[in-house]
Parts: sequence; structure tokens; C-alpha cells
Amino acid sequence: MEVCEYLPTLAKHADKLAVIRSMTTKSVDHGIGGYHMHTCYSQSERFPHPEIGAMIAKYCDNPESDLPSFIKMGPAGCNAGSGYLGPQYEPFTLDTDGRLPSFANPSVAPEVQDRRGELLKFMEEQHAKAHLARPFASHREAELRTIRLMRARKAFDVKDDWAKAKDRYGNTPFGRGCFTALKLVEAGVPFIEIGHDGYDSHNDNFVTHKANLGVLDPAWASLLQDLQDGGLLKDTLVVWTSEFGRTPAINGQASRDHFGRAWTVVLAGGGIKGGQHYGASNRDGFEVADKPVTEGDYFATIYKILGMNHRAKHYLGARPIWATPEGSKPIQGLLG
Repeated sequence: MEVCEYLPTLAKHADKLAVIRSMTTKSVDHGIGGYHMHTCYSQSERFPHPEIGAMIAKYCDNPESDLPSFIKMGPAGCNAGSGYLGPQYEPFTLDTDGRLPSFANPSVAPEVQDRRGELLKFMEEQHAKAHLARPFASHREAELRTIRLMRARKAFDVKDDWAKAKDRYGNTPFGRGCFTALKLVEAGVPFIEIGHDGYDSHNDNFVTHKANLGVLDPAWASLLQDLQDGGLLKDTLVVWTSEFGRTPAINGQASRDHFGRAWTVVLAGGGIKGGQHYGASNRDGFEVADKPVTEGDYFATIYKILGMNHRAKHYLGARPIWATPEGSKPIQGLLG
């Protein structure tokens, strides 16, 4: 497997990587592309589809955990949220470095906070006896999640360990975010997304990508290494993707533009077969030549790896909606 010169650390982990070289997707602008690659449905359908993180939070949630089940760090390119699944699966959003916002720290002593919580619980329960609408229940659920998060906030405090890890991960917000993600995986969080932006280079592509990949390389590689060393990689799926690819041809500004007909996604861990390419583009990279993979196939593969039914049926009112579009199939060649 050839890996570009800007990813020398990641190249050492090629045996873990399954590189899908035959992604072919329909949405090639940022808003609609981000939505499509987070939900596997087109934004034009006008239904509130949930993001993949919300779906995984629903089916892989640990109800005993005080931590959120769906955490997003940094720019993610989509704000679809939990959609028709309901507010209990909304993402908990942080900056790229994974630091908690100030409101996560209680302003009073724990015993005072507990008394306030009991009082609020009593008032909410009395109110609910006469007001059974879903928004009232959602408000209470959000309040409970906040209280539970404050109890579990130490899981986000990586300051001491980060001092030892920052040289390996790269002392950047993205590097710290990847290290925080490791700690959250260790704590049992089902889904974590880390955004890394700055790739939309319609000019000066090569300068931009050299800088970005210099940040990505140590962070991604160290995350894989630490997951493996901790015995977690076999049960943790790591996905590197975007909203679409970039044109094989170079434009007049020494760069590349939006492109969805043939591009690449990389998977690692989770029991997939690493050390392989799947599918291929044609000679000039403009079309898929072998084993095309759609948004639905990509989602179905992730759901299969995580033990989920990729054709699970949900309802928006009386209307049935499936987790993936009809015809979506897991990529059997990647499954261990």
C-alpha cells in the first residue's frame, strides 16, 4: 500500500487500514454533502434524519453511564443532530481540543447542587402530572443529562496525561482532541467525532495539504497505536472521511475542487480486515472502475460492524423511515 510522504507515521499502521477507493456520492457542496455523509440521506428529502452519531448513541448507548453517548469536537460539517430519534440523542458539542465549556463546572458545592436537583425534580414531576407534552419531558431529560455530566466531567480532564502524550500526538488542538477521544473511548463513550477543517483549498492545494497532514499524521497514528496497546482497537471502529473528495485534475489555481464520483474513505479497527484496498477508480481517477460504494453501503458497513441492523425501521409520525436507503448493503470484503 502506498501512503503519501506527508503521512509517514500513519504509514507504519497500514496493516490496520482498509482503504475504500471506490466511494461514489451524489452531494458535492458543503452543506448538502456534510448532511449526506452524516445521515446517508439527501437533504432534499426534507425529513429530519439523525446523524450517524445519534443512531449509534441510540443502539450502542450505556444507560448506566453519566457521560454523553454522542460527542462532537470541532467543526463537523453537519448540524442535523438527532433528527426524528428525539432530543435525548443530541450531540454534546465541544471545541476541537475536547476541553469542557465553563458551564460544565458546578458553581456550588455538590451537596447544594444535589438539593437543587431534588427540588427541580419535585417541581418537574408535579408539572408533568398536568402537562404531558413531549417538550416538557425533553426539558427534564436535558436537565438530568447536565447534572450527570457534571458528575462525570473528570473524564474530559486530560491535562496531566496530555503533558506526556503531546509530543506523540502533536501539540495541536486536533492532537489533543484525538487524545481526549482515546480517554472517552476508555470511559465507554459509544461515538466520538473530531472535526479537522481547512481542506477546502480551491487554490494553493499543495501548501495547504502539507500543513494539514502534518497535524493529522501524528494524531491519527498515535490514536490507533494507543487503542491497540490498550486492547481497544478490536472493538473500536476508527473512520476517516469527508463530505466528498477532490478532483483528480488540478485547476488553474494549483488546486483541486469538489468531487464525488470517485473518492476515498479509510476504516480501521472494529474487527475489519486491515492492510487492504477495496474497489478502484479508473486510470485517471474520474470514475469508479470496480466495486462502487454508496453513502448507504458505507453506513450499512459501519452499522454491521457495530452489531446494528442497517435496515432498522423508525417512524416519523406514521411514516416509516429506514436506517439506510433501500438497496444499501454492508461491504462484505471489509468484514473480519
